[in-house]
Amino acid sequence: MISICIATYNGEKYLEEQLASILPQMTASDELIISDDGSKDETMTIINRYAAQDERIKFFKGPGKGVIANFEFAINQSQGDFIFLADQDDVWLPEKVQTTLSFFASNPKIDLVISDLVIVDEQLQVIEPSYFEYRKVALGFLHNIVKNKYIGAGMAFRGSLKSRILPIPAKVPMHDMWIGLIAAYKNKSALIPQTLTLYRRHNNNASEINTKASFFQQLKWRCAISYVLFKRIFFNS
Repeated sequence: MISICIATYNGEKYLEEQLASILPQMTASDELIISDDGSKDETMTIINRYAAQDERIKFFKGPGKGVIANFEFAINQSQGDFIFLADQDDVWLPEKVQTTLSFFASNPKIDLVISDLVIVDEQLQVIEPSYFEYRKVALGFLHNIVKNKYIGAGMAFRGSLKSRILPIPAKVPMHDMWIGLIAAYKNKSALIPQTLTLYRRHNNNASEINTKASFFQQLKWRCAISYVLFKRIFFNS
């Protein structure tokens, strides 16, 4: 069984296209967790319509505290052996789920994977054919504290990792950075080189490809996440 977690907020423009790319890849026993953070557009109308037709969709009212808390809440509801994170505005390629599950089956010691993505514009026209190449993505605990490359839109992990991930500390820069580093600490993460997601960039994305934060803000983030990682790893292990 897999759980796919989507954190929505004012996603009416692209949500249907994402749902249409995900649902055909799910089996009857899988679940699609949608946590909405108080959308003011037609997002809820779309969710309700799909949920009425597909019992695999489980809708929850999110905590209303932003994208990190919304994803944390969605993950907390999940029951799957494998958990996939999904952005509301992307498109999954048809082989994403099966390719990811096959990788996990062939690599039983790996807890978390990140598959490559094609960076596209609003009309799904290619901007960069490989997120990995564009961002020079590499594994490594210290490497990704200094310059994070972990991306939730390409991320999936074993359900057994939930107990180490949750709760997500309030001061981390992003949920995907935290989750990736938790797995990376024990060398339990891996990269899938296939591009399995169309990663859509537009004016209202919740995250940035290249941060606009100042050096001092980034340094503050790194210090904060290093502190909470130290506490979680050494006191909760």
